[in-house]
Amino acid sequence: MTLLVTDAVVLHAFDYLETSRIYRLLTREAGLQSVLARGARRSRSRYGAAVDLFAEGEAQLAIRPARELQTLTAFDVTRARPALAESLERFTGAAAITELALHFARDDAQPTLYDAVCRALDAIATSLHGPGGARDAALGGAWHIVAELGFAPAIDVCSACHADVPHEGRVPFSHPMGGVLCAACAAVHRASRAMPASARDALRAWLVGEPWTLADEADARAHQRLLREFLAEHVAEGRALRAFDVWERGDWGAVAGAVTGAVLVGGERG
Repeated sequence: MTLLVTDAVVLHAFDYLETSRIYRLLTREAGLQSVLARGARRSRSRYGAAVDLFAEGEAQLAIRPARELQTLTAFDVTRARPALAESLERFTGAAAITELALHFARDDAQPTLYDAVCRALDAIATSLHGPGGARDAALGGAWHIVAELGFAPAIDVCSACHADVPHEGRVPFSHPMGGVLCAACAAVHRASRAMPASARDALRAWLVGEPWTLADEADARAHQRLLREFLAEHVAEGRALRAFDVWERGDWGAVAGAVTGAVLVGGERG
């Protein structure tokens, strides 16, 4: 058994037996880990009430290499992010981010992915109230995570022949090819949609972790569709992204419990 002390963020949590809890943690040193916190539901638990969904801190794990479920011996919360529960737009955006990490993170060190997930959650938590703020932050966070996973689309060179693509005007974007196409290659390869220059500007910023504010609701919906289609083509491998679906629909009339259920189901692995 090895004792590992590492930065960690809670992606998923559910009760286990009468007094314990199982967490899915994204850690800086060991990637995605499932851990058992014995006695976490007791009133005087050493873990504290702040160890909840989206919380970040220093975790102590007792690692046994042959086991899929490790033991959490302590968790010192440094950032609880309660603001993510203040609106359904923030909550569902954060849930979409954690779902990406749950599905695609590995069980080894991915420090840049860890930082990308935490930055995305922080950006959503501090986004301005009102339409669009949390959604723009979630879009940016999701695309940055895609880039850290190694699936960033080509937006300045042709994804087929690698020739430079003009910055101005609308250009074809192909999901199967993995990005924009030059005029010559667009005549050969199927394009999924036409991408205006403003959309490429937003995507260019988001892929490197920079913020971008979209102009209106129509732009936001187009970017959500683009992200969903790209994930389905290159990352998801047929897996359902249920929390992402709730976030994209923007069904703020749904009760928070239904959204939470989508997160929990989406986080489970077969």
